[in-house]
Amino acid sequence: MTEPIQVVIDTNVLVTASRSTQGASFALLQRMLDKSFEMNVSSALLLEYEEKLKAEMANRSLRELWKVDRFLDFVMAVANPRIIYFSLNVDGVDQDDQFLVHLAIASRSPFIVTYNLRHFIGAGRYGIKAIRPGDLLRILARAE
Repeated sequence: MTEPIQVVIDTNVLVTASRSTQGASFALLQRMLDKSFEMNVSSALLLEYEEKLKAEMANRSLRELWKVDRFLDFVMAVANPRIIYFSLNVDGVDQDDQFLVHLAIASRSPFIVTYNLRHFIGAGRYGIKAIRPGDLLRILARAE
């Protein structure tokens, strides 16, 4: 059996999945229990997930914020929690996304799954590639 692929999933993927059950973002989240990949999270990323998902619910006038809390409980149950013990400034990475590169380094994740590919141009020097959810689904399909 091959080792699962370690990944970091950017918040924009979760927000996109919350907007539609069609598409690669939702399909990827449906596979979170698969053994083919493992999601990695930090406390900073979980806080960002909570902030953005609850804001998305509020923007759509949905009052069931408890659903976000239940989803985050699920994420915490299936993801690998990581503690980041370092800080560095990665040239070519958006300032607001530096913490995702730190998480990818700490978890030895070769991929950050995102729709903002241009935010992670400099991550390549650390062996990290920014890919879209559909790209990860194709990688997982080839590995099966």
